[in-house]
Amino acid sequence: MTTDDPCPTPQDLPPDSLAALDARLLAFARERDWEQFHSPKNLSMALAGECGELLEHFQWLTEAQSTALAPDKRQAVAHEVADILIYLIRLCQRLGIDPIAAAYDKIAINETRYPAHRVRGDARRADEYLDLAP
Repeated sequence: MTTDDPCPTPQDLPPDSLAALDARLLAFARERDWEQFHSPKNLSMALAGECGELLEHFQWLTEAQSTALAPDKRQAVAHEVADILIYLIRLCQRLGIDPIAAAYDKIAINETRYPAHRVRGDARRADEYLDLAP
């Protein structure tokens, strides 16, 4: 979706769909005349900042502590996740990227790069598998 596209009505879409969230975010930005600030550069920088804020919640926690968050900490993490999702969706809107299609494309690439029968239980990067042949 680009700046010139008409704004779909969120009420006409399933409430729990990505399309409804996408429409609501676009309407939110347009109602505030914020699209002028939402360049891909600015959105990607905001996205990186929010990822940093998410990381702060887990810094210094043990693995066990990171999976057993107190309710207030879990809510704070949920808000950071929401901020990340919001900026990611806005970035996709501005660049005309379908995030679902992009994710499926990337999964297909990773299925080739990391064949399950060869990498099961091993979390190295693809270029660290010297013994992998296509």
